Parts: sequence; C-alpha cells; structure tokens
Amino acid sequence: MRRPLAILAGVLLTGALTLPASAADGDEDFTIKDPRITESSGLAASRQHPGIYWTHNDQDTGAYLYAVDSRTGETVATITMTGVGTPRDVEAISMGPDNQLYVGDIGDNDGVQWPYVWVYRLPEPKTLKDQTIRATQYVVKYSDGTRDAESLVVHPRTGRVYIIDKQEDGGHLYEGPAELSASGTNVFKPTVPVDMWATDAAFSPDGRTLAVRGYFGGVAYDWNGGKLKRLERISVPLGQGESASYSTDGTKLMLGSEGAGSSVVAEDAPGDAAPSDSSSGGGSSASSDDSGDNGTTGDLKVGAIAVVVACVVVFGLRRLLRRG
Repeated sequence: MRRPLAILAGVLLTGALTLPASAADGDEDFTIKDPRITESSGLAASRQHPGIYWTHNDQDTGAYLYAVDSRTGETVATITMTGVGTPRDVEAISMGPDNQLYVGDIGDNDGVQWPYVWVYRLPEPKTLKDQTIRATQYVVKYSDGTRDAESLVVHPRTGRVYIIDKQEDGGHLYEGPAELSASGTNVFKPTVPVDMWATDAAFSPDGRTLAVRGYFGGVAYDWNGGKLKRLERISVPLGQGESASYSTDGTKLMLGSEGAGSSVVAEDAPGDAAPSDSSSGGGSSASSDDSGDNGTTGDLKVGAIAVVVACVVVFGLRRLLRRG
C-alpha cells in the first residue's frame, strides 16, 4: 500500500499548492461586515499582512483605524490613535515607505472651510490585535486657500505626500514638502490638473501609475515624475464610491463604497501596475522590497499548509489500513 499512499499524497500536495494566490493576496471582492464601519472612506492594502486592508469612517466616535481581513470581511484589529486632536472628517488612508500609514483628516463635512487640515502618520503594527498607537500629527495648509479634499496618496518610493482636491469640474494635484514637519505648517502647492471629481486615489506598488476615482468613473495616469499623463479610463461600481487601493501585488484595483455592509470590488489594474525593481522617482525602495516579500510569504504559507494537510491525510490512512 505504500505506493498508492505516496501517489495520493502527491496528488493532495499538488492540489493544495495550486490554490489561487488570491486567498493570501487579497485581490478578490469582499464585503466589510463590521457594523461599526458605516462610512468607509479610505482603503490601504497592508504589505506586512497579506489580505488585510486598513479602513476608517469619515466621522467616528474616536481616532480609529480598522484592519479588515479580505478573506472573511471581518475586522481583525482596531487601532486607536493617540497624539492627535479630535478628528473632523477623515477621508483617506495610504501606505507609505517603511510600512508607515498616513491618514488624511482633510474633508469638510457640513461645508465647513477649515483654515488648516491634518495628516496623521503612524507605523503599521507588526501584530494584528486591538491596540493603541501614538501617531504624529501634521498641520497642512494649501497655498491657494481652503480646499475640500478626499484623496491623499503617498508615493511608495519617495514617501512624498500628495492631496487631490475635490472639485466637480476637476481639481488639482497638491504636492507637499519633501518631508513633513511636525513642528510647523506644511504648505501644499497645486502642480497639475486632475480630470476627475476625485473621491480617492492610489499609487500602484511601483509608483508608476496614479489611479484616481470618483462616483461615476475613474482615470489612470502615468505618474511621469509628477507630470501626469492620462492613460485610460477606469470603470467603478455604482454607488457612494469613496475609496481605492491597489492590491499588494498590483494586479487589482480595489474599489470600496460607503454604507453598512459595504462592498469592495476588485477590478483589473490599469496598465502594467505590478511591482518592479526599476525606480520611478528615487528615494526609499523599502516599499518595493516589502511588496515583493509579501508575495513570497503568502506562497510559503500556502505551501506549508499544503504539506501539513498531506501529511495528516497520509498518516490517517496508514492507521486505518493497519487496523483493517
């Protein structure tokens, strides 16, 4: 019986190893099940924890971030930020280099024109559990007066922060200082037009493509060192579309919406957005390295599970045959 058992183990192992990588990568549709999340306004894929997406409400009872497992739709960790004031209208979240999360408290709920807005930065936790993390708070002003905005992105190579204002007839990309200062005011300046009523945006993992979404559509731009070149239109789901993020491997654009039990829809990423070793603007390449490692980590986890399953089946069959 040894030969049939060996053949069976090989078949089981091969089948397990060919499980779709999306089970770990988080590049499939999912539904946010946490009843606390009723106004998911931003989305950011974790590099350290495959399949995890960070989100937040635009208005909440505190400074909270939620880690949602795309495989189940359940919240697996809630982060309480300290070191910040009372959030006003949190509209965006983005993952920067070195696994730093940037949160944009940049909206204008109730039409309030704030003289300044805030950006928060905090390290993504290595362990997913409910915890409190101290964040750095940055004061942001626009060089041309108050703006309503819902889109904040951080370039994955340079770490530079950008905001896109929300204008029905199209807004502008606002560039922040090369490094944000926690002790003074950070002035963001308009650079190039953005042909979109923007509700969120996201950089591809390699930093080459900027995807901007609105309620009724989206546009993908070649980053081109910040001198945007329009590439193609992006199809978005109907509804109160408020969030966007690339999957960690860059193959999908994840598009979320507001509301209780809201869905996140995976669309094929525009152009060639997969991670690349080539630089697109200098600066830190930690982001590129992390995204590459995560793909390997996910494959290793699937492989390890497959080996365990095969071994359990083989040993179980041996014991049954011996008893027979």
